Amino acid sequence: MNKKIGLAVLTSLVLVTVLTFELTQTQNQASAEITPFPSREKVISVTGEATTSVDPNLLVVRFGVETEAKTASEALTQNSVIMNAVVDEIKNLGITEDELSTSSLNIFPIYDSIRDPITGQYKSELKGYRVSNILTVETTNLDMAADIIDAAVVAGANRVDSVSFTLSPEKLIQVKDSLIEEAVLNAKYKAEKALTPLGHQIIGVKAISLSEFGMPPPTPIFKSFDMAESAMVQSATPVFASEQDVRTTANVIFLIGSQ
Repeated sequence: MNKKIGLAVLTSLVLVTVLTFELTQTQNQASAEITPFPSREKVISVTGEATTSVDPNLLVVRFGVETEAKTASEALTQNSVIMNAVVDEIKNLGITEDELSTSSLNIFPIYDSIRDPITGQYKSELKGYRVSNILTVETTNLDMAADIIDAAVVAGANRVDSVSFTLSPEKLIQVKDSLIEEAVLNAKYKAEKALTPLGHQIIGVKAISLSEFGMPPPTPIFKSFDMAESAMVQSATPVFASEQDVRTTANVIFLIGSQ
């Protein structure tokens, strides 16, 4: 009887041992499957730069007409009459419809702050309306800046917001394409210079990212009506274009290995 009990206990122990071993093996296998091996890639991250100075090929002039009247309708009518005269004068210079666009047309109520003599409190009282109509001229005739300003003022424009020189979308695309290549090559050059003393070399590219192209904002020329009129009387308003700096960067992560 004791021998049978001992044999049963021994069999149970062997079975438990086998099950424990199999369970341990299964857990180890699962652990091995979900645990990633550390990456053995060697990389270097470098930022390349490229800058160029480009002559602008697009003139942008913004000017407008502001009128005030007791009613919004009257202010708008007065504004339309003057702006039509301005547009006609600009077209006489050779500017086409495609080169003209309305930047904004706004109607604002004008209020006076009136003090009550009894209470001493201030209240707003409607005085009238102001209409502001801003026109933009975009042309590739860069030497027309002075003529456009003077013609607009003569015809009745009473505000000149800005005069700027920039790149047309077509030219900007051409510049971007060349700068991307230069920036990437600059990154490669820097990486090679850094790796050579270490006995390493570039063996591939892991990733690359490009930055937005940077252009300095054009410096506007602001003129009040009196200043513009004075300049017009003396002589044509001198406005000159200057080069535009365009810049971009490219960050490249290179795969590297021993030479």
